[in-house]
Amino acid sequence: MPRIEFGVMLRQQKIEFADIRKTAELCDELGYHSVWFYDHILGMGGLDLDIFESWTLMSALSTATSNVRLGTMVLCNSFRPPSLLAKMAATLDVISGGRLEFAIGAGWSESEYRAYGYDFPDAVTRIKQLSESVKIIRALWTEDKPSIDGKYYSIKDAYCNPKPVQKPHPPVIIGGAGEKHLLRAVAELADEWNCPANHSLSFDTKMEALVGHCREVGRNPRDIKISQQTVCVLAKDKAELAEKLPKAQMRYGFFGDVEKLGIVGTPEQCIRKIEENEKKGITKYTVFFSDIMNHATLKFFAREVLSAF
Repeated sequence: MPRIEFGVMLRQQKIEFADIRKTAELCDELGYHSVWFYDHILGMGGLDLDIFESWTLMSALSTATSNVRLGTMVLCNSFRPPSLLAKMAATLDVISGGRLEFAIGAGWSESEYRAYGYDFPDAVTRIKQLSESVKIIRALWTEDKPSIDGKYYSIKDAYCNPKPVQKPHPPVIIGGAGEKHLLRAVAELADEWNCPANHSLSFDTKMEALVGHCREVGRNPRDIKISQQTVCVLAKDKAELAEKLPKAQMRYGFFGDVEKLGIVGTPEQCIRKIEENEKKGITKYTVFFSDIMNHATLKFFAREVLSAF
């Protein structure tokens, strides 16, 4: 297994499904670790934009690919009851041959909640709901007929068969950056923590908080895999970078200063950045490519950067 894994965030709004499938098939062919979607039901950058639902996309692509893993960065816990989500996840893991990346978070987009009729409690409550969901989901994946009477969710003699292919269960990835509550949930429950792109510049502080929580709950922080969302602007030389960077900033500026937070530059510069991050413990990426629909960029990255790891 390569020491660094690279997943690709695929485009899912203002696009035809055939084009999504082609890009996923290319990532499969080129040896990327995974392909990802975001779990939003309203358009990003325009609430009325055409946007595909993430789980349906993953299910469809599981039959169009063979090796690449499939995930959503991250599932909104509030959108699906944990018992149903456990069943959906087990089913997708089976039909994909054990390729599900199960990443989940507490949810944040109030406009989506309101538009679709979901309750939108405060952040601490949403994180508590997330924690309870993960416990229920893991129980459904690993126990014969679990019963849990929780504060927010309950199951009783709930069968979830067939079980996931991955054993003991698909790794649970929790995404988010809240130092007091979210990272506490990571320390208690997650197999992997994903640091959002907009918090990458404060990664060291977040990691320190996570280590502190692990110490308090009696867990070795090294048992938690560390991944990060990032923006990649890859260029063959300075001139091409000068052309690409402003466009990337315009598209992904909501994350912050792309040049500072992302993997940016020539292949050699990108490799150095990844090696610097590896020293901090980051061994996996979910990458927003600045020009994702340019398949030449995916090929260039695979040939010149991915291959180095």
